[in-house]
Amino acid sequence: MSSRQEEKERRRKERQEREQAEAKRAARRKRMTLAFGGLLGVALIAGIVVVVLVLGGDDSSSKPKQASEAAANVKLPAQATSDMAAAAKAAGCTLSNPAYEGASHEDKQFKPSDYKTNPPTSGNHTPDWYDDGIYAAGDTPDLGKTVHPLEHGRIEVQYAPGTPKETVTKLEALLAEEQDGYHMLLLQNETGMKAKIAATAWTHSLTCPEMNDKVFDAIRTFRARYIDKGPERVP
Repeated sequence: MSSRQEEKERRRKERQEREQAEAKRAARRKRMTLAFGGLLGVALIAGIVVVVLVLGGDDSSSKPKQASEAAANVKLPAQATSDMAAAAKAAGCTLSNPAYEGASHEDKQFKPSDYKTNPPTSGNHTPDWYDDGIYAAGDTPDLGKTVHPLEHGRIEVQYAPGTPKETVTKLEALLAEEQDGYHMLLLQNETGMKAKIAATAWTHSLTCPEMNDKVFDAIRTFRARYIDKGPERVP
């Protein structure tokens, strides 16, 4: 009788040990699952962040600099005339009023050959547009997005590739002197224009074969005449 009681007790203890061991293994599996799930979640979030950055979620490199950020210590020649024709002639620049070429929106990659003037002053363009501001060289590759702001009454100042940095800095200061670049864009030309410096508005252009101190007045007077004169008023 005693031996049967001992055997029963031994089996009970073995069963308890097995149950305790299984409970420990289950708890360990649960901890590992939770830990793995946490790591997976972190990895997933990190992956999403990387994808967003790669695909343009942080597209700060192509955003324009505001004219208010231009060098404040740059001294420009004082304005000598408010007569647009006289200012253009003194600078050796040409004023023209190219014919209207249309204003439809097309989702395509526009080329210089799609327009009759260089740089363009009107014509079909993309639904999107470049915002006001100062763009670094290479940051305005989409010609259709360059034409669209003109329809909104913007003035665009363009300089040819290879323009000295000192000249670009002065053009930045020129934008800044008028309400921190109100409704203006400054960019490097990407259409192979013959001019060294150009200013464009909707169906109007000022092209200059060289840069000189008189060009500042030519652009100032062109800006005063044509800013906010596009067919669409966009704030």
